[in-house]
Amino acid sequence: MTTVNSARTRGRGRRLARRVPLNLAALAVIAVSVFPVYWMAVTAFTPTADIQSETPSFWPAHPTLDHFASAVNADGFALFWRNSLAVTVSSVLLSLVVALLAAFAVARMRWRGRRAFILMVFIAQMAPWEALLISMFVIARDTGMLDRLSMLSLIYFMLTLPFTIVTLRGFLAAIPPELEEAAMTDGAGRAAAFRRVVLPLLAPGLMSTSLFGFITAWNEFAFANALIIKDQDDRTLPVWLSSFSNVFGTDWGATMAAAGLFMLPVLLVFLVLQRRVTSGIIAGAVKG
Repeated sequence: MTTVNSARTRGRGRRLARRVPLNLAALAVIAVSVFPVYWMAVTAFTPTADIQSETPSFWPAHPTLDHFASAVNADGFALFWRNSLAVTVSSVLLSLVVALLAAFAVARMRWRGRRAFILMVFIAQMAPWEALLISMFVIARDTGMLDRLSMLSLIYFMLTLPFTIVTLRGFLAAIPPELEEAAMTDGAGRAAAFRRVVLPLLAPGLMSTSLFGFITAWNEFAFANALIIKDQDDRTLPVWLSSFSNVFGTDWGATMAAAGLFMLPVLLVFLVLQRRVTSGIIAGAVKG
């Protein structure tokens, strides 16, 4: 018995010894990832005189909200916030509707070309978005859609659609078809059975895909910068933020405050929904 216990103790010691380097590496990655956000927040609350001092402080001695007031009162802040919100919400809603129909057709129906369609969706998901920038610019120019927020909404819809289809397909494949059949046996039609039985079970998948689409559209810069050229009133927040330092010169406090305000909506939504979003992404990835 003593030999068995000592063997177990040695085994635990070896496992702990192997975990120490991994834990240290994880802590280093976390520190490198979190430090820029921390420094942005500290700079946003630090007075300008302290920011420009030769010995910067890692914590503001006299916190101030003046930089946030400068960011909110900057020209176009409310307008560009509204533009970003309109483009993001419209693209996410359109992506959810189309992807839900496509995922239902892939998961529940058998038709010729189904495997090829799924393969095309996976290829589209793996393709780099930047490779489409020139072609999207040419299409927008030739169709007269430059400087249009509707064009941005369609592009963001296209970028988020493959991921949404793949995730919702996994959720639909994990829901037994017998639940719909039972509802239809009780007198409900196909649409009613889907709405009353399947749709509530898809809530985690809908949350995870909608949050992914929201983050993608809210943070996207390249397409917005390339397609909104002449009409500056149709810019989105990422494009406005890129020129913010030019407007305020060396006012890094206002720049960091504007970046914090830009990041805040996504951060709050993710903190509220993180459990259901994480479970939704995992379930959609491993099922079906």
